[in-house]
Amino acid sequence: MGNWIAPSAIERELYEAKQGNDWPAYFDALARAWLFVPQGRAYQDANPTSVFLQPVWFPQARAHAYVAYTEGILPVPTADQVFSKHSLNWFAHRIDPSDPPYLAINPGTPCEAFLPATPADREVWKFHWNRATEYGLPQDTVHALHVGGPLHGPVAFGLACGAHLSVRNGLFWNALGYHGEGYLKEREKLREWWGVTTREEWLEATERLLAADMVSSVWEFTLRVRVALAKEFAGPVDIEHWRHATEATLRANAERAAEPRITPDGVTVARPRSTAEVEGEIAGVQRVIGRIARYEQRFRADGILGEGKYVRSVEAWDYGRASQMARWGLGARFGTIEETEDAVVRAGRMCRLAYRSWEDLSAGFILGRCLQFDEEEYGHWYTDMVTVHRALMSDPGSPWLNISWD
Repeated sequence: MGNWIAPSAIERELYEAKQGNDWPAYFDALARAWLFVPQGRAYQDANPTSVFLQPVWFPQARAHAYVAYTEGILPVPTADQVFSKHSLNWFAHRIDPSDPPYLAINPGTPCEAFLPATPADREVWKFHWNRATEYGLPQDTVHALHVGGPLHGPVAFGLACGAHLSVRNGLFWNALGYHGEGYLKEREKLREWWGVTTREEWLEATERLLAADMVSSVWEFTLRVRVALAKEFAGPVDIEHWRHATEATLRANAERAAEPRITPDGVTVARPRSTAEVEGEIAGVQRVIGRIARYEQRFRADGILGEGKYVRSVEAWDYGRASQMARWGLGARFGTIEETEDAVVRAGRMCRLAYRSWEDLSAGFILGRCLQFDEEEYGHWYTDMVTVHRALMSDPGSPWLNISWD
C-alpha cells in the first residue's frame, strides 16, 4: 500500500495518520471531514428528514458496523443510491448502546478504520470535533480529486471553466461524479436558487445557460460594440468613442426596425418606436458602459485585468454556471453522468469560442456576476471572486496553470 494514491487530501491525511499509528491525528482529520452515509433514494424521497443507518457485517472486524465515507472515496452517482452528509459529531450523538459496536470509515480502502463506538469512544469523537477550527474542505482554495476525476482533456477543461464556484464553495473542481453536499441538500439548493424541482426544469436551465440565454443581452451588446471598434481601429477604445458608437448603433437599429419589410406573407408594416423609448434605451446602455468601465478599473487594480486589457464578453457568467449546473443536476439525480459529461464538454467548447485565455474567461465571469448582484458595492459578490481568481491563477494545482487554453 506504500504507493497508494489517495483520491484527495482528506484521504491522504487519514492514510498517513493510520500508517504512523497516530490515532489522535486520524481523529483530528476525521473530525474536520464530512462523512457521507449511503441511502436508498426511494427512502430519502419518502423520508426527507430521516437517515437510515444500515448495519453491515465486516469479517475483518468480526462484527456489524455502520458505514461512512469521506468525500474523495464516494463512487460515481447512480440512480438508486444517494448519500446523506454528516459529521463525526453527528455520529457521536446518533449512535446508542443498542447499535452496532463499530463505525466503519472508508471500508475496503487503505485508509479504512473500524472505530469502536462505546460511550467513552464517542466522547473522544466529540472532543476532536469540538477542537477543530474548520469543517470540510476550506473555501477559496483549489481542491482536486487525484483519482477519479479528470485532470486533462475536454471534460477537465469544461469543469475548469466553472472552477470559480467550485473553489469558492470548497469543492473538488474536477469531480464529474458530483455528490456535493448530499442528495437532499443539492435538491434544496437548486430549488431555492434556481427554482429547479424537476428533471425537465434542470434540462431547460442547463440548455439556457449553454446558450448564454440568461446573461443580459444588453450587457453583451454593449461589450460587443467595443470589441468591434477595437478590431476596426486596431487598438484601445476610448470610453467616449464607445459611448458615441453605441448610441449611433442603437439609433440605427431603431430606424431599421421602423422600416417596412417584405416577407413571404407580403409587406409587413413595422411599428415605429417612440422617441421616449429609444432615448430611454440609450440612457440605460450609457449607464451600463459607465458601470463596466468602473468595474474594469477596479479589476486592473486588483489584478484581474492586465493594463490596457478589457472584458470581451460576459457569456462566461452563463457558461461557467452551465458547467456547474450540469454537476448540480447529477447530485440531485435530475440527470445522468453521461448527460453531465456532455454538458460540461459543451460548456468548455463555448468558452473556447468566446475567450482567448483563462484570464479572459475569468474577467468575463466576474463582471457578469458583479453586474447581476454587486451593484457597484464591491461587497462579497466581488471580493469573493477576487480571492478565487488569485487562487486559480497561482495555486500549483490549479487547472488554469495545468490545462492549456489552446
